[in-house]
Amino acid sequence: MIIQLSSGQGPTECELAVCKLYEALKKEYPDIRLLSSHASRQEGCYTSILFETEKDLSKLEGSIQWICRSPFRPNHKRKNWFVDVSIIPEMDNICKDKDIRFERFHSGGKGGQNVNKVETGVRLIHIPTGITVTSTAERSQYANKKDALNKLNAILKEKEVNEKKKQADSAWREHTKIVRGNPVRVYEGMEFKRKR
Repeated sequence: MIIQLSSGQGPTECELAVCKLYEALKKEYPDIRLLSSHASRQEGCYTSILFETEKDLSKLEGSIQWICRSPFRPNHKRKNWFVDVSIIPEMDNICKDKDIRFERFHSGGKGGQNVNKVETGVRLIHIPTGITVTSTAERSQYANKKDALNKLNAILKEKEVNEKKKQADSAWREHTKIVRGNPVRVYEGMEFKRKR
């Protein structure tokens, strides 16, 4: 499961809350592995942190409230800061050799009797996606298989690039969706103690 913690468009206090929440979650779920983070201009603060875990943290999706006087602006009246917790869709695993079915067939066209006697045409089927690629350009099955694999790899690479872009777009959209109020969890003070 991939989780994003985000300060949204919030001030530096929300960015500090992102860091404190990440540290609190690491203590609670030790298997958390950092994927990426975006540091803020304030040292020790982050606008967002992306991490993965084997645990199901879907119950944390929503907003987290931190009740604390501002450590950056002592006379500031506001003491409620919010962080957004979002589940980011995982990318599909695109290609493994066991996911490809290989078929041979007689290819038509130039080549004389070789075309009728030998199965030189090659068809590759990527089982998870259903993508089918054929090659009959060469007189040897080996060369056609190599050509078909190159075609399939190009298609799957493009698909993987599109999947990564979709994931990045999804993570970016979540930055603007922060809801202030109705928190899933509440933390209090600079010690970041869980209240509820």
